[in-house]
Amino acid sequence: MVHFKSPASHGDEAGLPQTVAAWLEQQVGQDRLRFITCGSVDDGKSTLIGRLLWESRQVFEDQLSALEADSKRHGTQGEALDLALLVDGLAAEREQGITIDVAYRYFSTPRRKFIVADTPGHEQYTRNMVTGASTAQVAVILIDARQGVLTQTRRHAYLVSLMGIRHVALAINKMDRVGYDEQVCRAIEQDFLALATNLQFASVTAIPMSALHGDNVTAPSARMPWHSGPTLLRYLETVEAGSTADPRFVFPVQWVNRPHADFRGYSGTVAGGQVSPGDAVRVTASGQTARVKRIVTFDGDLELARAGDAITLVLDAEVDVSRGDVLSAAGEPLQMSDQFEVTLIWLHESAGLVGRTYELKLAQQWAGASITAIKHRINVNTDMHESCRQLGLNDIAVCNLALSRPVVFDAYARSPGLGGFILVDRFSQATVAAGLISHSLRRAQNVHRQALSITRQDRERLNGHAGQVIWFTGLSGSGKSTIANALEQALHMRGCRTYVLDGDNVRQGLNQDLGFTEADRVENTRRVIEVARLMMDAGLIVITALISPFRAERDTARQRIGEARFLEVFVDTPQEVCEQRDPKGLYRKARAGALPNMTGVDSPYERPLHPGLVIDAHRVSVEEAVAMLIPAMMQSASGSR
Repeated sequence: MVHFKSPASHGDEAGLPQTVAAWLEQQVGQDRLRFITCGSVDDGKSTLIGRLLWESRQVFEDQLSALEADSKRHGTQGEALDLALLVDGLAAEREQGITIDVAYRYFSTPRRKFIVADTPGHEQYTRNMVTGASTAQVAVILIDARQGVLTQTRRHAYLVSLMGIRHVALAINKMDRVGYDEQVCRAIEQDFLALATNLQFASVTAIPMSALHGDNVTAPSARMPWHSGPTLLRYLETVEAGSTADPRFVFPVQWVNRPHADFRGYSGTVAGGQVSPGDAVRVTASGQTARVKRIVTFDGDLELARAGDAITLVLDAEVDVSRGDVLSAAGEPLQMSDQFEVTLIWLHESAGLVGRTYELKLAQQWAGASITAIKHRINVNTDMHESCRQLGLNDIAVCNLALSRPVVFDAYARSPGLGGFILVDRFSQATVAAGLISHSLRRAQNVHRQALSITRQDRERLNGHAGQVIWFTGLSGSGKSTIANALEQALHMRGCRTYVLDGDNVRQGLNQDLGFTEADRVENTRRVIEVARLMMDAGLIVITALISPFRAERDTARQRIGEARFLEVFVDTPQEVCEQRDPKGLYRKARAGALPNMTGVDSPYERPLHPGLVIDAHRVSVEEAVAMLIPAMMQSASGSR
């Protein structure tokens, strides 16, 4: 067994840095390449990276000792080492023999230094593969020579192209399992090139290899004399990948740094271009300009900061800058918009629905976002465009997206930092999608809010009361419509201007094109929210009575209408009581299988977590319910003044 020495034992008088990454940063004068390995499950990605680390002499003595012990524990025979264990660090990865998380490893040769992201092959962890691809310049796509091009190979190739990676090494691995047969290699190469015809690759280089035995990984293989191309390491050392960084100066502000009254700086990481003291910069949102006075870092001031540098900018003038603002060169202003065409990669088990509101994070900017249209889903096997009503796990689709406010952006193809974003679920805080901006929608520039002379306050003075929305929610048969109708009568007697938006009535006109699928229920609620908001703006007291089964949409209603003017009323009638009442016979039909997607039977109802008022309609009379509602409304209305 050869025991490789660490770089520190070869004349490094200062000793070994704390991490391999830190050691790499000391290798001055070298180009750096970031690449990703991807492919299907068990194609040998981790073994390949382990082989590269091993043969480039980047295995440290403590790693080697641990590797020897782990290899024995995992049943590796004889003196051989399980090189995949150098990369698979999670206990679950070692137990299952698959990669789950993205593993970043660092190594170097005399020609170049490398950062490699080993990404999962399992379809379930596609989200992690997207993470690894987002910063890579080159992709190494592995294919098991016994299996050929698989569905996950196609998905990863499409994602690699989508993420802007233009150079691919096609690593046809496990050639030892097919007797190093040239015809097998050529057939797989042709299959992949046919797949790549519709992708945006600038080059595809096929390399037959055996990561297990080291064939064509770092040295040419005597077993494959028919291969005249480079080894994988030679390819990585010589490929001209270019830079994906935006050449313009782009600086998203992560933090306003004000440790004391005599210092004010703006901290973040340079996303593109470069900046020096004296340069004029612009705050995109406000248009204010100033000059850079200092570039502050932990190690002292800089005369020049480039893309990737974490810095604090001190400006020569007081300007309005907050977390999430984006600074640019004064002469190269950036764009802002609130509507886009995007490509979404759906990363969550819960469906992506038109009309549902998510949180969007772009650079350091946050905004509410909703899918306004799913234009088509992309079939990665056929490259065909398919129609769909909602997005499922690992779907890739072109959609329209509307935001709650304008954000600084650019097309992902030009600026990954300003064109790549994530969508976050507002309740679970889970990342549900990754997205790439194609362009701003023209309607965002052509449609503007018209200023009107008569305001909501004018209408409210005329009406003699504030506009409000009273949002009844509950199961079918709970008594929502009955109580809503009685409440309107009581308010009418008081001289209030009111209107009831009843779920069944709305579905006979405005929403008659909608069914009862989850996607249709979301859209049904979204339309009612917008109508209620307009009527509230007219100074009316709007009473809605519809099931509205999902918390996400009810929370959207609260945000769109405003906390002070919104009262959520949960009519909490037990389901068995609702089924006994069954005034419309819906439960009987649903139990008989004649009515699909019935809330409470085969479609979920999400109880409100913090309603403004709960009415136990099976225990109190309608009159008592109205008596509870009036003071709750008055209290809510007082908060809006």
